This record gives sequence, structure tokens and C-alpha cells, in this order.
Amino acid sequence: VQLVESGGGLVQPGGSLRLSCAASGFTFSSYVMSWHRQAPGKERELVAAITNTGDSSNYADSVKGRFTISRDNAKNTVYLQMNSLKPEDKAVYGCNAQYDKSGRGSIDYWGQGTQVTVSS
Repeated sequence: VQLVESGGGLVQPGGSLRLSCAASGFTFSSYVMSWHRQAPGKERELVAAITNTGDSSNYADSVKGRFTISRDNAKNTVYLQMNSLKPEDKAVYGCNAQYDKSGRGSIDYWGQGTQVTVSS
């Protein structure tokens, strides 16, 4: 199983980045996918999540209207389009794959993360 994030980097405030998370080794289309982030000295937080079919998504209040999560089940990839970036968006962003075993717990996979820095 692998989740490989890419697309991070340094961007000026107000700029945009598109993160990608390429999945392999499991049935991608059966998993809820999400993006999380962790800034230095802070707890990891959920940024956005999308259902396995892509028909529904939800966002942290701090990124609503600026970030968009999407997925391509044919390419086993989930994306996070980040617009109007702010310095407080600086963090390591990682993707998560989760499969709910209907009351018998869940299966979770995590990627290594990609650094996003927003600075002038």
C-alpha cells in the first residue's frame, strides 16, 4: 500500500497550489479520502474529505471557499486545490485513505506528507 503526495512547495500569500495523492495497493474507489495538515507545534487537523464516489465532500471552516478536494478513481488519485493561500496555511499536508468496516473498525492508510509554505 502506498500513498504518495506531491505538489507542495513555497508560494506567496494569495497564491495557489494543487496537491496530489497517488494511491496504490488497495481498492481506491472503496475508500473515503481526506487531506490533513499539521503545523509545527500544533495538532493534526482535518482539512477536507471526499466520499468514495466523489459525490460529497466537507471542509474545515478555515479553508471553506478556498480549498477544493476532488478525486479521479480511474487514476487512483485525490487532489487538493488550494487557492488564496494564507501564511497560516503553512503545514505538512498528508492524505489519508479510510475504509469503514461497518462497525468492525476501519482501515486507515497514511502518506508521508508534503510541505506547504506560504510566505512572501
